[in-house]
Amino acid sequence: MIRPMQVLLLEDDIDLGQAVTDHLEAAGHQVYWCKLISQAQHPGTADFAMLDLQLPDGDALVLLRQWRSAGLRLPVLVMTARDQISDRIRGLEAGADDYLVKPFDLDEMLARMSAIQRRSAPSPHIKVQDCEFDLAHLRAWRSGAGVDLTAMEWTVLRVLSGHIGRIYSRADIESTLLSGGLLAGESNTLEVIISRLRKKLGAALITTHRGLGYRLEA
Repeated sequence: MIRPMQVLLLEDDIDLGQAVTDHLEAAGHQVYWCKLISQAQHPGTADFAMLDLQLPDGDALVLLRQWRSAGLRLPVLVMTARDQISDRIRGLEAGADDYLVKPFDLDEMLARMSAIQRRSAPSPHIKVQDCEFDLAHLRAWRSGAGVDLTAMEWTVLRVLSGHIGRIYSRADIESTLLSGGLLAGESNTLEVIISRLRKKLGAALITTHRGLGYRLEA
C-alpha cells in the first residue's frame, strides 16, 4: 500500500496531466501540477516527482541533474514516449528511479510509484556531515562520540532525515510531533527543539529557510 505523498507532476499535455492528477488525488495524494520547467525548479515539500522529458521551455533531465547535483534525493519517475529508448537510458543515467512508457496504465503508475517508495525508504542508519544516526535503536554520534537526544528531538530528526536535502515545513514537522503526543502548547516549541539539535549536532546540520521550513544538510 502506497502511503499518501505530495507529488510534483511536470507535464505539459493537458489531457494526460489531468488524468494523472485525478488518479493520484483519488488515491489520496496531493498533486502540484507544473507545465513548465521554470515552475518546478524548487520541489519544496514534494515527496515524489513525475517528469515528462520534453517541455516547452526545455529538457527536464537538465532539471533532474541539477537536483541530483544539489544532493536532492527526491524519488523521480520519468515519463517517456514509446519509441524513445535513448530517453529512458538518459533518464536513468541522470538519476531517475524508474520510467513509464507513454501511453501507460494509471494503476501501473501507482504500482511503480509504490515500488520506488519502498526502495527509497530512508535507511535506519544514516550519516550526515560528522554525525551518524541509528534510527532503529535511537542512537546518535557526533565525531564518534555518543549524543543523547530526547523523544522530541528524535521525532524532528526522523522527519528531516526522510529526504536529506528536502525542506520540511513547520506544519509537516509539528503535525508529526502532534500525532505522537509530543507537541507542547508553546508556539516556539519547534524552534527550541531545532536549537537544541544544533547545539548537540552542529549548527550547520539543520538550516532554516525563512517562510519555507527546515532542511537537514548533507
